[in-house]
Amino acid sequence: MLYGMNLLLWSGEVTEDLLPICEKLKAMGFDGVEIPMFNLDLDYAKLGKQLDDLGLRRTAVTIRNLEDNPISPDAAVRAKGVELNKKTLDCCAAVGAETLVGPYHSAIGHFSGAGATADEWQWGVESIRATAEHAADVGVRMGMEALNRFECYFLNSHADSARFARDVDHPACGIMYDTFHANIEEKSMRDAVLAGGDKLYHIHISENDRSTPGTGGVNWDENFDAIAESGYDGWLVIEAFGLALPEIAAATKIWRKMFDTELKLSEDGLNFMKSEMEKRSGS
Repeated sequence: MLYGMNLLLWSGEVTEDLLPICEKLKAMGFDGVEIPMFNLDLDYAKLGKQLDDLGLRRTAVTIRNLEDNPISPDAAVRAKGVELNKKTLDCCAAVGAETLVGPYHSAIGHFSGAGATADEWQWGVESIRATAEHAADVGVRMGMEALNRFECYFLNSHADSARFARDVDHPACGIMYDTFHANIEEKSMRDAVLAGGDKLYHIHISENDRSTPGTGGVNWDENFDAIAESGYDGWLVIEAFGLALPEIAAATKIWRKMFDTELKLSEDGLNFMKSEMEKRSGS
C-alpha cells in the first residue's frame, strides 16, 4: 500500500513555496503527495524534479467546469473539456504523476434538475475515451470520481463510476473510491469498494466532516475491511480541507476549524491509515 497526502489542504496550486511542507510530509512517512492541477501554466517538470529530490511520488487531481463540460450538449464545449483534460495529463506527465483523479467527467457544481440522460452518458463516454487514449500515450492512469448529489448529478455512486469506466472501455480509465462521498451516497461501503473490481485505481481517505480521518462518523471498519477484501494495494490518499485558503474553504464549504494544524492532521491521518491496514494485514 502507498500512502499520500492531498496538498489541497494547503493550496490550490503547488509551487516551490510548499516544498518545506512536502519535506515534512516525507519525514512523517508519506510515500507521495497529490497535486492539484488547476493552473496548467506552472513549471511542472521543475516541480517533479524537486519532489524526486525529496523522495516523494506523485498523483494529481483536477476538475472540469461548465465552460469546459465534457457532457455538454454543445460539441464545442465538450471538445474544450477534452482539450483541457489532455493538457492536464501533459502536466501530469511532466510532474511525474502516476494517476489523475477527480470529477473531470462533467462540470462540478452544475445541475440540470434531473439525473444524467442517455445522451449525456454517451457524450461523457466519448469525451473520456478520447481523454484516455491520450492518457495512455503519456503514461498516466485516470481515476473517475463519483461525487455526492450536492456536488454533481452525473456520477453519484461508485457503481455508476464503475459502469461508466467499463463503458469507456480503455485500460487507462478506471475509478477512484472516496470515503466522504460514499458516506453520503452508499448503503454498503463493501459493495461500493468492490464495485470497482479491476477498475479501482485510487482511493481517497476522507472523514465525514473533511477533517482528520478516524475522528468522525465514517464507518471505517467497513471501509478498511472492504479495501482489504478487494485486494487493492495502490494509493490511499488523505483528502481533507481547512481554512488555509479562502477560495478553497468557500469551494469545499468549510466554515469552521476542525483540527489543530494541517501537519498534525496529516500525521494523525497517516498513523490511522497505517494502523487500520496493519490490523488487516493477515486477512
